Amino acid sequence: MFRLSPEKPEDENEVEYLFDLSFAPGRQALSSYRLREGISAISELSLVARDAVDGVAGAIRYWPILIGETDHVALLLGPVAVHPTHQGEGLGGSLIWESLDRARQAGWKSVVLVGDAPYYQRFGFKPLPSLEFPPPTNPARVLALELRQGGLHGVSGMVRKAETE
Repeated sequence: MFRLSPEKPEDENEVEYLFDLSFAPGRQALSSYRLREGISAISELSLVARDAVDGVAGAIRYWPILIGETDHVALLLGPVAVHPTHQGEGLGGSLIWESLDRARQAGWKSVVLVGDAPYYQRFGFKPLPSLEFPPPTNPARVLALELRQGGLHGVSGMVRKAETE
């Protein structure tokens, strides 16, 4: 049993520890992190999962991005992580499904991520060859999802950092 709630400022140290535990050293050198620098995560979509003893069992974050010359506003999903002691319990999927539902309800049109297509296909993510992601990124790992019908219609070009707050 997990309790999902929006990430609060007091969760940050535990969530960062989970991301450090879950990903390889140097994760912050990835191009997706350049898109996050100086931008706050979208609080109502960035979720923390706590277990029965109130420990952080999982977390997911979302960030605003811009795409192409038309400045299409979209979400960047990531990172998402589950503590090793809770892997295989469906928590990662629960975090993704719940946060995507919240994003739809909030009126977002589309989501982009860099990840493994076999995992993210079950949530509806697909490669979108018209998107360019800052290097070094394997283009086959750039996936997108329409949250609203037509949410990615005609969208193409470079994925860029949103304006600073």
